[in-house]
Amino acid sequence: MAKPVRISLDGMGGDHGPSVVVEGAALAHERRPDTEFLIYGDEAQIAPLLAKQPKLAAHTKLVHSAVAVRMDDKPSQALRRGRRVSSMWMAIDAVKRGEADVAVSAGNTGALMAMAKVCLHTMAQIDRPALAALWPTVRGESVVLDLGASIGADAQHLVDLAVMGAAMARIVLDIEKPTVGLLNVGVEEIKGIEEVKAANRILRTVDLPHLSYHGFVEGDDLGAGTTDVVVTEGFTGNIALKTAEGTARQIARYLREAMGASLMSKIGYLFARHAFSALREKMDPRRVNGGVFLGLDGLVIKSHGSTDGLGYCGAVEIAYDVVRHDLMSRIRDLVSLSQDLRTAETRSAVAETEAPVASDDATL
Repeated sequence: MAKPVRISLDGMGGDHGPSVVVEGAALAHERRPDTEFLIYGDEAQIAPLLAKQPKLAAHTKLVHSAVAVRMDDKPSQALRRGRRVSSMWMAIDAVKRGEADVAVSAGNTGALMAMAKVCLHTMAQIDRPALAALWPTVRGESVVLDLGASIGADAQHLVDLAVMGAAMARIVLDIEKPTVGLLNVGVEEIKGIEEVKAANRILRTVDLPHLSYHGFVEGDDLGAGTTDVVVTEGFTGNIALKTAEGTARQIARYLREAMGASLMSKIGYLFARHAFSALREKMDPRRVNGGVFLGLDGLVIKSHGSTDGLGYCGAVEIAYDVVRHDLMSRIRDLVSLSQDLRTAETRSAVAETEAPVASDDATL
């Protein structure tokens, strides 16, 4: 029988704090009984909530922390106030100490990234971590990264993102050889900044056996689901994410206003309510809650700060899946393989360049 997945939770993270954390953990435990939890936070607030969830409580250890990272804390402030003592740090540190397999927090994204980098460090051969998440598309879902863990990227980092994103897609999307696209301002080879074009050349040249490189994709390909994985650097990735979230809220508002504008609109809504329910379900951010920090020497999952219990449950289930499918080992193996292949390709190119060229008057 497989060992239970041990998940540490930042009990004070998010807009709604312990109530959502406990509710989400309880729901996740119902769906995944082979889980055990470590919850860090204010015991006075969390213990009564756990008492109402006896099944969860039987598989949970509550550890008191008097310090909570605020949602408006800057990363530097969070580290000064909360290093070693905050519920967020303690949840991450449990992974470092081997007491948990993965940490989940709905807290401040910048603070979580900073603490995770300081506490866990980056994986060997990876310069910087990335934030990857599922993105709803007309074909289902795609993995998109980086969504804001770091700003800017050279060609090497973009290739690493492609490798890590493909590893995640193989697990969460159950695709053996995911297609990977590189986000750009056009699909033509001559377009884009030099770092992106250089990454494109590497991905086209090196045959990585675990992914299928599609080439450049544009912004509208995100929603179209043109590829299983979309790679970009954190600045544009975060803008794309916030734009998509804002557009979804805008469309939802337009629909509410249109459906209530007149008596005929309300009657029309009654006939179409099942279709609108299906649309609302597709656009529900709780379905794809849970971003994964990739490239760290330990697993950390970021939940939306404003989510409810159902959404938090989704983040916990993502945490469960990446542990059960051993995402860390897959990334290590694939990154090492890709770098070996790139090194071999470079040596081959150098050898061809340095090879002697026969003169026109050489005799055979």
